[in-house]
Amino acid sequence: MNKKMSLTTKIFIGLIVGLIIGLILNQMGPSDFRDKFLVNGLFTLVGNVFLNSINMVVVPLVFVSIANGAASITDIRKLGRVGSKTILFYLVTTAVAITIAMVLSIVVKPGLGLDMSSLVKTEPTIAAAKPLVEVITDMIPKNPVAAMANGVMLQIIVFALLIGVGLATLGEKVKSIVNIFEQLNELMMKMVGMVMILAPYGVLCLIAKTFTGLGFDAMVPLLKYMICVLVALALHAGITYSGLLVIFTKLNPITFFKKFAPAMGVAFSTASSNATLPVTLETVEENLGVNKSIASFTIPLGATINMDGTAIMQGAATIFISQLYGIELGMGALLTVILTATLASIGTAGVPGVGLIMLSMVLQAVGLPVEGIALIIGIDRILDMSRTAINITGDAICTIIVAKSEGEFDEKVYNSAVVEKSIA
Repeated sequence: MNKKMSLTTKIFIGLIVGLIIGLILNQMGPSDFRDKFLVNGLFTLVGNVFLNSINMVVVPLVFVSIANGAASITDIRKLGRVGSKTILFYLVTTAVAITIAMVLSIVVKPGLGLDMSSLVKTEPTIAAAKPLVEVITDMIPKNPVAAMANGVMLQIIVFALLIGVGLATLGEKVKSIVNIFEQLNELMMKMVGMVMILAPYGVLCLIAKTFTGLGFDAMVPLLKYMICVLVALALHAGITYSGLLVIFTKLNPITFFKKFAPAMGVAFSTASSNATLPVTLETVEENLGVNKSIASFTIPLGATINMDGTAIMQGAATIFISQLYGIELGMGALLTVILTATLASIGTAGVPGVGLIMLSMVLQAVGLPVEGIALIIGIDRILDMSRTAINITGDAICTIIVAKSEGEFDEKVYNSAVVEKSIA
């Protein structure tokens, strides 16, 4: 039994061990060993190293991945209407997804009643509401270098998108530059993987530190946060996706979910849209009747820019963390969260762990403490599997709608009996 333990398992073990250690230390009461050596020493050191590592890769990851993603969408000119329909669908449903999560979290208030302000060194400031006009104009950077240096995420995203579109438009003239961005993107993915190696130890220390100070009081808010995310995912799949499928195609959504279940199962187990890509393509083409010419464009594009499940986590987590620290987010800040998470979805790679790094970007955009990630990072690995299944479901729904509108869809295949074979 020399099977290597997965990162998910390691993080989950770190979560449980950190939880147990934190609760034990909380019951033991104050002491020099607990407070000076463990909480303010070992736990703080390891936890801050992990958080700083996440912050380190945020700006270069966002810039490189978004520019690279936009530069790779050269097929839009060839596919014309297909490209514009697909991108519009992905961006709109992502905005709807994060809005559902935020509204649900505002109503349920999962972070209310738990004060975590004592766990951060700096005093949080209230995020002032900005007029809509100012929010939009502030998206355009006067100085892109300054925006990157100061971590102004919306400006970084807009600048990266412009560079990506410019590269895509110039085509072969800048092929060498596009290749560099592709290589830089691979490098950033490798760095993310290296940072996530620290995750089990960072989770253990952050959770232990959190529960040493808060004890059992943190259990109920954490459970409520998990329920908010899972309910938002279910609502998005059951209402948004099913509703769009019925409105635009008149197809039975129950049939869709029955026949798409194998791909959702793979997505749930791998927590990776990219790893599920071959299964998603095969299921959409063979089980759901989409022509390969459409699926081969919309599904890979979706794995790059359509991250509704991840957006739901970011929306719920942002509201949750703002409630934990008693920071009221005005309408301008809420709009900033929606815009940031929606645009960031274009560059969110379909691999496990990247969603948390994107979350730190969203938190920075509205002035929330990144330390708030400490409480949710462990259970996020559990939620990651669920939201990945929602991510690829959105890809498939979009593909069917676009294919039906373009006459590239076989309804007989869609309505036929479920294919009885193992998809792997």
